[in-house]
Amino acid sequence: MLEDPELEKLKRGDDEALRKVYMEYRRPFLNYIRRFELDQDTILDIYQDSIITLHENLLHGKLTHLTCSLKTYLFGIGKFKVYAYFRKNKKTFLVEDSHDLEKSTEEFEVEIEKPPLTEKQQRLKNALKKMTGKCKEILELFYFRGLTIDEIRDYEGYENKNTVKSQKSRCLKTLKKMILEP
Repeated sequence: MLEDPELEKLKRGDDEALRKVYMEYRRPFLNYIRRFELDQDTILDIYQDSIITLHENLLHGKLTHLTCSLKTYLFGIGKFKVYAYFRKNKKTFLVEDSHDLEKSTEEFEVEIEKPPLTEKQQRLKNALKKMTGKCKEILELFYFRGLTIDEIRDYEGYENKNTVKSQKSRCLKTLKKMILEP
């Protein structure tokens, strides 16, 4: 049985609850999926398909309880919809994300012509590659996956959100310092 009253409303087919979930997670989801470098229409289609899948899973009893946040569950659906899109279009894309639900590495081919990075973008990219551990993890969760401070606290098992805020602040300082180094 689902314990969250909002999930119960969704399971009963409450349109207002569905609208609320749709609006609450839309922006962070779109930001998360942008990392796959898809066009805006495809990203929006994937979001809408993910919302529909979430709703259908609830209505048809495929989802009876969550061991993660609703947001994490929805993002997981979206990630697999992106992978399905790449398979369908016979493209591959290398995804190495130790924070995904499976904590695995998967390969997909993608033929995307990327514009050259500016000097600042290249420095940021290089600095992020050099970062390791909790700093890299927190920055990726916050900026790339769109998780809130509270969600990161829960996901990483921190005692309180102030600890996460402090850690994120220190990590940003470290990142800025790495970018400014010659």
